[in-house]
Amino acid sequence: MSAEPVRVVVADDQAAIRTGLVMILDSAPDITVVGEAADGLAAVATARERKPDVVLMDIRMPGIDGIEATRRLIAESVCEVLVLTTFDLDEYVDSALAAGAAGFLLKSVEAPALLAAVRAVAKGDGVLAPEITRRVIARLGAPARKPVRPPGLDELTPRELDVLACLGRGLSNAEISAELVISEATTKTHVSRVLTKLGLRSRVQAAIAAQDAGLVG
Repeated sequence: MSAEPVRVVVADDQAAIRTGLVMILDSAPDITVVGEAADGLAAVATARERKPDVVLMDIRMPGIDGIEATRRLIAESVCEVLVLTTFDLDEYVDSALAAGAAGFLLKSVEAPALLAAVRAVAKGDGVLAPEITRRVIARLGAPARKPVRPPGLDELTPRELDVLACLGRGLSNAEISAELVISEATTKTHVSRVLTKLGLRSRVQAAIAAQDAGLVG
């Protein structure tokens, strides 16, 4: 029996861009678009109604922006959010990740990479555009930055610390499973517990916390 397709809601205030994204997404046999939204409030309402796996979220939209829409959806555990925007300003990246977005891509992304990112986010993995990843790593690795133990770190078990360190290296669930010799289901459970104990909303936030804590050599 084949797996259910990844359900996606596309949120962008420009109709032409929404149409293009829907065409790309619907071209994949394992992805289906279940809704569209032209502003942040509509994105939240549509996601609540359609229960997608992923919302592909623009940032600059009327009403509430994509950052606030992301914050509301993640707070309610409605779905995962993959931000797709023209603007790669650090403040947008930081705000999106703080809101709980599982990924951040630029609209210049090629179609195959976009489809791969949607699949990854739906599986619980995090995705950052290469340009964004380099800048985040550069900021985290600045010489003046000292390790900071995030609240809740002492509550993690040794295995959960191992998982957190893997997240800090940007490993996917499959890669963590292979490295720690555990099943993907067990990996997902550990990741969920790490997020809960550290009070985080996404694995990308966990990766940053691991870097902050000095768990990544």
